[in-house]
Amino acid sequence: MKVLVLGGTGAMGAHLVHLLRVKSHDIFVTSRSAQSSAGKVRFLQGNAQKIEFLQKLLQHPFDVTIDFMVYRTTNFKERAELLLKSTKQYIFLSSARVYANEEHPITESSPRLLDITEDVQYLATDEYALAKARQENILRNSGYNNWTIIRPYITYSENRLQLGVSEKEDWLYRALKGRTIFFPEDILNKKTSLTYSLDVSKAISELAGNSGALNKTYNIAINEKESKTWCDILNIYFEVFEKIIGYRPKISMQNLNNFLKIRPIGAKYQVLYDRMFDRNFNNSKIESFACIDNFTKTETGLKKCLESFLKNPQFKDIDWKIQAKMDKMSKEKASLSEIPGIKQKIKYLLFRYGKN
Repeated sequence: MKVLVLGGTGAMGAHLVHLLRVKSHDIFVTSRSAQSSAGKVRFLQGNAQKIEFLQKLLQHPFDVTIDFMVYRTTNFKERAELLLKSTKQYIFLSSARVYANEEHPITESSPRLLDITEDVQYLATDEYALAKARQENILRNSGYNNWTIIRPYITYSENRLQLGVSEKEDWLYRALKGRTIFFPEDILNKKTSLTYSLDVSKAISELAGNSGALNKTYNIAINEKESKTWCDILNIYFEVFEKIIGYRPKISMQNLNNFLKIRPIGAKYQVLYDRMFDRNFNNSKIESFACIDNFTKTETGLKKCLESFLKNPQFKDIDWKIQAKMDKMSKEKASLSEIPGIKQKIKYLLFRYGKN
């Protein structure tokens, strides 16, 4: 089987490529940076967001296309037919963030935010949950029936460890530097469903090339019995951190308004229309392809991944504007030697000591 993976170098994509390789498929993976091809895995350097790159790439059809790209809805509309007509099965990575807070546990037929929210300001945006739902609609109204929509929820891995809306570069970096981390107390007791990226990738690999999955939508998240509160997640992280590093991180619980002041503007809706909701899922539909009971238990997986990361911590780019805002609130400061480049140093100093 000839499989194209668009943007397949992230946490889920890397696992998926390995699983597809084990099944002896011919795999083509797009990446903006140069990657070394090996065996049946061929990396294609280019920006899959650019339609010219896609048009050239899709001149020869694929059996399966698995799309990890994040599109603006206008951009997706421009290329949806191109993606659908050039493959036997198009697997679209949507998100379980599309759901409203109407049913628990959540099933694939639960109401979506796009369909029931009355927040006019929110609907005027193309925020992630709305964009994914609109793009689902484009597929359903396309006249094609060779699509499969998957809705993962929050995934974690050895290199991705989220806390609320904060990536590890926001909270774990601070903890390792001995500085205070911030958390919105409003979501502390809300249920969430963190799922190991390898398990999500296993489910996707089972859907790939399966004609029974065409024209269908699937949640891929840990089962409802494994959902945890964010308080539980905090305690799991802190237990591992203390075990490996020798102390528990300092944490400041903030009301929602104060917390959002230190976050990018886009985080507002992610909190209000996702993290403030209980997120637990009924996964009976996907069980015909992948055994959800075999998914890694949340506590086991999070401990394993955090332990692995702490033994060899590697961070992506740090947002020094966010760090400065948090330092200002906690009356702490980063050493300028931590901050790369003069522009980043100036940004930090402006937001740490300025009046903004």
